[in-house]
Amino acid sequence: MSFDFGLPRRSRQARLTPMIDVVFLLLIFFMLAARLGGDQAIPLRLAAGTSAYEGPPRLIEIAPGGLRLNGLSVELAALPGALAPLMAGPDDLVVIAPARGVALQGLVDVIDSLRAAGLGNIAVLEAG
Repeated sequence: MSFDFGLPRRSRQARLTPMIDVVFLLLIFFMLAARLGGDQAIPLRLAAGTSAYEGPPRLIEIAPGGLRLNGLSVELAALPGALAPLMAGPDDLVVIAPARGVALQGLVDVIDSLRAAGLGNIAVLEAG
């Protein structure tokens, strides 16, 4: 039994426009989410005993109690100023020696401070 009231029958087709919009929104979301979760890398080199060292000593020791530049205590904010008399130029090597048990954030803070002062030639000794 069929009821036909004289109305023309319209075929039902799925509308793809809303689905395409959702797919593009998901695509944009995942592209942005992938960029936000990226790790940042700090380019460093490990200090090796194969090359000769020239110039005055520039050894920064990071201990749980604070920083020492060539054996003398120094604050992080004053570190670039304390290094200035020992540097001939920004390409001079600065060696950082973190003590065992020092938090990684302490090392990153020192590196950031040195880079903000324009010093880029930094080597890190293995914690000992």
